[in-house]
Amino acid sequence: MKIIDYRSIDPEPVKMEGAKDVTIRWLVTREDGAPNFAMRLFEVAPGGCTPLHVHEHEHEVYILEGEGTVWREGEEVSAGSGTAVFVPPGEKHQFVNRGSSVLKFLCFVPHTE
Repeated sequence: MKIIDYRSIDPEPVKMEGAKDVTIRWLVTREDGAPNFAMRLFEVAPGGCTPLHVHEHEHEVYILEGEGTVWREGEEVSAGSGTAVFVPPGEKHQFVNRGSSVLKFLCFVPHTE
């Protein structure tokens, strides 16, 4: 079992093309003994965004703090603290911080290797 304060994990900049002012913390990974899913914490600075991208695997997202939008099927949908998002495989998506504080969300993805 792993029990850890997320602040003890160093944030890493997201380096995908199109990402702006986004960090990721890998909270639970295969290296921790998790056989199926990874848990990640993203932090998006005001005005920042994740890249507009698509994957062959699903995402489950839960927004902890902040206000922003989620790009879905060509439109931006408001999403803030308390919002849950399911991104199906093959659907383009992007998270944009439209607020004045950090947009912080958990993202769960299956191991793809």
